[in-house]
Amino acid sequence: MEIGVDSFAAILPDPTTGRLPSATDRMANLLEEVEVAERAGLDVFGIGEHHRAEFLDSAPAIILAAAAARTSRIRLTSAVTVLSAADPVRVFQEFATLDLIAKGRAEIIVGRGSFGEAFPLFGLDTQAYDELFAEKLDLFLKLGETTHLAWEGRFRPALKGQGVFPRPHQPRLPLWVGVGGTPQSFARAGALGLPLMVAIIGGTFERFRPLVDLYRETGILAGHSPDKLTVGVHAMGFVAETDAAAKDAFFPGWAHLTGVVGRERGWPPPSRQQFEAMASPEGAFLIGNPTTVAAKMLHAGEVLGGVSRITFQMSTASLETAAMRRSIELLGTDVAPLVRAANPRP
Repeated sequence: MEIGVDSFAAILPDPTTGRLPSATDRMANLLEEVEVAERAGLDVFGIGEHHRAEFLDSAPAIILAAAAARTSRIRLTSAVTVLSAADPVRVFQEFATLDLIAKGRAEIIVGRGSFGEAFPLFGLDTQAYDELFAEKLDLFLKLGETTHLAWEGRFRPALKGQGVFPRPHQPRLPLWVGVGGTPQSFARAGALGLPLMVAIIGGTFERFRPLVDLYRETGILAGHSPDKLTVGVHAMGFVAETDAAAKDAFFPGWAHLTGVVGRERGWPPPSRQQFEAMASPEGAFLIGNPTTVAAKMLHAGEVLGGVSRITFQMSTASLETAAMRRSIELLGTDVAPLVRAANPRP
């Protein structure tokens, strides 16, 4: 099982003073977190994409390129690229360039996005949310196959054999499809035979098993080999020396961001009781001491019928700079060996 960290480059107000930290300092801390992850032996670091005041990750390829120049081994990926609201040609060029800088360590996770801000920002119709993604994913996949492409669709001017450069260092950029809880998204990834990254940010892992089964069943019916139908999990997670310390470091930022989003979507205010339930052995938060977290990761893999990668969304603890770095260290030095010993790579 590959293990890594995803960041949304969250920039959160101090819970006591209400002041925001410097965006420059937050970005510097984020790049240091990538370096810590590599030194700790983690496999992958991902950067999300949002177009909101709470996050600094509107241009993930640039952040990843800066991280690539400071690292040599860890794989670098988006988490996720909102392909529905982007030009696939430009995204391909950005990640091919990243791959050259990283010498073959770039990946991309594409998805429709859980926030809608990108659509009006770039002049797109939110009513065409799914059609945009399907067409743009088709184009992106074809760009990986050929340099000079003849292609025509509804939402983008046609390509008539123009060359798309540069080409990546790798023969093909590794691409995953990021999904939430929509059955059609799981089925589409299966039909295309693409690796699946499941965002599980609440509830239980068990709730997603029928959807993962749908992905695998659809993929097999489409003629794809079962070993090609790879499943990864993106989950809320944080590691500290004790369960209590991990929860206390993570909760304030989680409560703030969940409250902001919840007010927009009509959710009730988040509570400590709700948080504790999701951090319990039955919940989907990977929060606690190394033994607790390793056990929950292995449980997630078992429940979902096998998982090849788990990445931790730690950004909501970003105010706790030292605790963030320590969490990443513990994930690599203490959690990963426990998981890998119980679930060795083939």
